[in-house]
Amino acid sequence: MNTTSQPPVLAVNGLEAWYGESHILQGVDFEVHSGEVVTLLGRNGSGRTTTLKALLGLTDRRSGSVRLFGEEVISLDTYRIARLGVGYCPEERGIFSSLSCEENLRLPPLHRGKAPGLSMDEVYRLFPNLEERKRSPGTALSGGEQQMLALARILRTGSRLLLLDEISEGLAPVIVQTLGEAIKELRQRGYTILLVEQNFHFSSALSDRLLFMESGRIIETLNPDELDDNTDRVIRMLSV
Repeated sequence: MNTTSQPPVLAVNGLEAWYGESHILQGVDFEVHSGEVVTLLGRNGSGRTTTLKALLGLTDRRSGSVRLFGEEVISLDTYRIARLGVGYCPEERGIFSSLSCEENLRLPPLHRGKAPGLSMDEVYRLFPNLEERKRSPGTALSGGEQQMLALARILRTGSRLLLLDEISEGLAPVIVQTLGEAIKELRQRGYTILLVEQNFHFSSALSDRLLFMESGRIIETLNPDELDDNTDRVIRMLSV
């Protein structure tokens, strides 16, 4: 985790977002600093995934301020935001099912002017399963392998800020553990990561800070060492 004396990689102020006439985000404020892992937690419908999409301009409408690497991006198109060095791993993964695992990994372009992405060898060291399955089409991969591929693909682009949506959802514990170890290694390499998670135990073990959302707002911020003293409050914020 970097010191807050340096400018944040991501600074969000007064972020509002709409789908059609539905006003989903209602003034979201937070920062993520270089090398941090920060998680957005909350009940379904609280606005967590919409926050990720709003950062990238993927909602129907948005307002407020989103600064990435010091640059205001609230009025930029999605592809221009991505080129600043932002990688998005959506909940639905979005891999090309007709292509092989390795073809998926060779497809993403490098972000112009940014650090090179992980090499194929580095990807395979991080996710040995993908090397074993590199000639398999996307349709033949398990759910866990598809999730590894979705994450590995954005690591190939040179992105330094990773937006990861529910990457542990529905996966076997051994796969969740592999993904957790990968996030730890990426953090050590200096990546900055914003997670959306429902799996509290998975995210709390990885995160520098936990941001709890409700009704399109952040209602609480806790550090991992504050969780034991706030167990009842955490349960209330996450229970259905």
